Amino acid sequence: MRKLIVLGVVGLIAQLIDGSLGMAYGVTSSTLLLAAGVAPAAASAAVHFSEIGTSLVSGASHHKLGNVDWRTVSILALPGFVGAFLGATLLSNMDAAVAKPVVAVILLSLGFYVVYRFLRLGGARPTFKGHPSAAFLAPMGLVAGTLDAVGGGGWGPVGTTSLLSSGRLEPRKVVGSIDTSEFVVAVGGSLGFLFGLGAAGINWGYAGALLAGGVIAAPIAAWLVKHLAARVLGTAAGGLIILTNSKTLLEAVGVPGVGVAVTAAVVFVLWISAIVWAVKQERLSKASRADEPELETATA
Repeated sequence: MRKLIVLGVVGLIAQLIDGSLGMAYGVTSSTLLLAAGVAPAAASAAVHFSEIGTSLVSGASHHKLGNVDWRTVSILALPGFVGAFLGATLLSNMDAAVAKPVVAVILLSLGFYVVYRFLRLGGARPTFKGHPSAAFLAPMGLVAGTLDAVGGGGWGPVGTTSLLSSGRLEPRKVVGSIDTSEFVVAVGGSLGFLFGLGAAGINWGYAGALLAGGVIAAPIAAWLVKHLAARVLGTAAGGLIILTNSKTLLEAVGVPGVGVAVTAAVVFVLWISAIVWAVKQERLSKASRADEPELETATA
């Protein structure tokens, strides 16, 4: 019971981050499930079944607030579904001993990607030049959907970051469109796991606990998407992913306990330092924006 309550809190926090940043629900949830000893396929399956509900509520909330570009969603959905189904089928047939380090590497890479996006680039808003093309969206959806199922997360980190860097959609519509299309991806991944693992191979309690927490957070996150400091939250989420998966990977390849502990301590210090730096940069950025009206007034 205690584990289910903890997973409910994890689902709430993960969806709060995902609904605000357009990423990290699957990666965060899968990372913590793997750390708790859940097999990679079972962890990703639980996350995808919970995402059916959380993404549905999140998408509805984003739509209500005008955060969704439905053209983008319609093009992304089918390739994402196909990619997620194929990725789930692949992971279900992998040996757990092989799958665990493979998934840890994928999640670790995504963690670095998230940190890079929000620490190095600072969540800077791109210049908007119109809508992304179908030739750009379709292959991105296929790759992101496959990675999402195999790694337990990836739809948001790949999709959100790619769309933001393309400069074709404003940030709130990037987040809303990725979160809304994730419903179809979650259905594709869930069907793949149901086909590959069978109903008995899926921990419905874990999925339900993640779903309960995520559903509570989804409407709040959609409302907060315009107000949260993406740089700080993204750095914190990415750092947690790196910390947990570096430990999982080192243990999987047989590194002694002392080596794992030392590495974890170093990563933890770097993580906290990155969060502190992000907070400082956010304050400087806010102070700079506050000074701009004064400069314009003085110039006038």
